[in-house]
Amino acid sequence: MSGRTPGDIRLVAFDVDGVFTDGRIHLSDEGIESKAFHTQDGFGVRSLIDAGITIAVISGRKSVAVEKRMAELGVRHVVQGCKDKVAAFDKIISGLGIAREECAYVGDDIPDLALLGHVGYAIAVANAVPAVHRQCDFSTSAAGGFGAVREVCDLILSARSQSD
Repeated sequence: MSGRTPGDIRLVAFDVDGVFTDGRIHLSDEGIESKAFHTQDGFGVRSLIDAGITIAVISGRKSVAVEKRMAELGVRHVVQGCKDKVAAFDKIISGLGIAREECAYVGDDIPDLALLGHVGYAIAVANAVPAVHRQCDFSTSAAGGFGAVREVCDLILSARSQSD
């Protein structure tokens, strides 16, 4: 755990499955994948962007639904099919000139641990595995896919307004 505060955050990166979604993957008989996204999470993401906070999405899986939803929200930094989340994250922040200590990452499972330990402020969603909760500065009360992203957005915006 970092000891940083959410008011210091300039970039928030999110995992997708289990964070933006409830972690389930829906496949039709034709093999078409679909995901459910919470509209309140979308409002939170737009609010962060409007406040000048950069959003990134780094996912181990590839999904057309993620691509479309993030484009709809105006998220410019989307990395899918990622095997090394820390390297992908470092590439994004290097290009933006943002220090990793000024960043938060939101995750839920073992593949997120390395990046959670790399950022300035680590966040677990309520449904995260115990190892993730142990490594994080904050855990949401909402589960992934059910308002956890919005809770993170509101936390950061609230902390930022209190530090102004």
